[in-house]
Amino acid sequence: MTEKISNKLLVVLALTLFVVAFNSYKLGQLGDTVRISGVTGSAVAAGSIVPTGIPVVYGQEMGVSYDDISPNDPYTTDATIRKVGQYDMDIELTPAQNERYVNILYFMENGISCEYCCGARAIIFENGDPACGCAHSYAMRGIAKYLITKHGNEYTDAEILEEVGKWKTLFFPGQIQQKAAILQQKGIETSYINLASNKYRGIEQGQTAGSGMVGGC
Repeated sequence: MTEKISNKLLVVLALTLFVVAFNSYKLGQLGDTVRISGVTGSAVAAGSIVPTGIPVVYGQEMGVSYDDISPNDPYTTDATIRKVGQYDMDIELTPAQNERYVNILYFMENGISCEYCCGARAIIFENGDPACGCAHSYAMRGIAKYLITKHGNEYTDAEILEEVGKWKTLFFPGQIQQKAAILQQKGIETSYINLASNKYRGIEQGQTAGSGMVGGC
């Protein structure tokens, strides 16, 4: 009798361990899906807004990775910001390219700014001239100019704005994480355009401040 009870207990224990292991596996798969969709999808999971890896189209040719921007490595961070920002100073746009540049950074979704570092309406003026002198804005303008001139046929204006938004997210992860949480609460898609452009600028005001910016201003 005692032996039968022991055997039954062993069976129950084995089934319990199997269920626990299976549930842990499925939860792990779900977690991976959230992290991946946060980087590659149009909507970014609020818990994983910071892009990682090498930008697919231009990363290798520019010699940059999203991972180069990190609060744990200020030297590489500042060097990468300078490298990307140099394109802003070196690239001269044609009138047609400048028109597109202005549309992306000034008009589309009310433009994109460096509001956590300076108070400019956008990182450029309506004519395309720089409106903010911080290192982050040089880098964002550099990304836009590079993609317009080197990969203009591969990216739509919205996709270029989204790419610039990814870099802004790297520069201000705490503030934009906070913004993502507010957008989710309001049922608004957490795309990089919604997170980083001026479309919902200031929506996170009044909340507890997030972690500081990455890289010098």
